[in-house]
Amino acid sequence: MEEAIKKSEVLIEALPYIKKFFGKVVVVKYGGSSFEDRETRLSVLHDIIFMKYAGMRPVLVHGGGPEISKKLEEKKIEVKFVNGLRVTCEKTIVIVDEVLSEINKELVADISRFGGEAFGLSGKENNMIQTVKNLSNGDLGYVGKVERVDTTIINRLLETNIIPVVSPVGKGQDDGKLYNVNADDVASSLAVALSAEKFVLMTNVRGVMKIKEDAESLFHSLTVPMVYHLIEEGVIKGGMLPKVKSCLNALEGGVRKAHIVEASLSHALLLEMFTDTGIGTEIIKG
Repeated sequence: MEEAIKKSEVLIEALPYIKKFFGKVVVVKYGGSSFEDRETRLSVLHDIIFMKYAGMRPVLVHGGGPEISKKLEEKKIEVKFVNGLRVTCEKTIVIVDEVLSEINKELVADISRFGGEAFGLSGKENNMIQTVKNLSNGDLGYVGKVERVDTTIINRLLETNIIPVVSPVGKGQDDGKLYNVNADDVASSLAVALSAEKFVLMTNVRGVMKIKEDAESLFHSLTVPMVYHLIEEGVIKGGMLPKVKSCLNALEGGVRKAHIVEASLSHALLLEMFTDTGIGTEIIKG
């Protein structure tokens, strides 16, 4: 009986959030090292399917960095990064596209197997993700940054309750060539273009923490001014910095809330979305 009461309390706590987010678009980016763990991946996908049946409109953008690196090593192609961006030659972009396409198919198949309906998309198709060469760290080859987003197909899928699953490969606006685009940036740009209610980054850390590796120092909620202060103070740095910047980009583009959540925590996405305290870090305009 006590366990049943606890379960009912969880459902009651979730009810206001289900009502509030009904019909709203939520863009979820999932990738990184936790992506390779099968159990974690299935937990995230179950959460996304739950969101769909609760009346929300989730869009999943996936990465595939570890898998891409593994395939490049098998092909004896150098794996090199500059400030988190993968140096991408002509051979590398072909591998990137192939690996991401395979991951995309697997995710769509898993969602379908668990009772959801999904459709795989690549940013290179139908001019969905139009890019220009990213020269912020010099010429890294076929590395792009998002210039324009066409959400026509995604909106059609959302209107028919189908979960779009997006691969972050873009097409050059000027040259029509394929470009490797950071998945966080693709997800953030899509969130803005879709006027999403929320942008969620599923990653391998709990969220923004005052002391690295100390979960007790987690910031549960931050405003944009607070984030800029933490960047200036050097609290937000390293691998967390580009993730936070993607969140800021989404908020500055009109998204209401951004979240950074550890994917490996069981049903972390639902706990962040549908409970009062959440489990990661939420960022709001303030």
